Amino acid sequence: MKERIKKIASRVLTADVDGNTLLNAYETWDSLHHLNLIIELEMEFGISFEPEEIGQMDSIDVIENIIKTKM
Repeated sequence: MKERIKKIASRVLTADVDGNTLLNAYETWDSLHHLNLIIELEMEFGISFEPEEIGQMDSIDVIENIIKTKM
């Protein structure tokens, strides 16, 4: 699952996301890219995120944990 998330994040951010770095450390990270990442993840995993979950998504590990709770 983590590799799928990293692949999506890398595509959205047009950067090589390694999974250990906070997403806001990437130069291309902004609110629009965050929203695009959320949409891509929801489509990929067939889930919907709550607003408070979206606000917490600052790393691949956090995203993975949130997705696991929904599956």
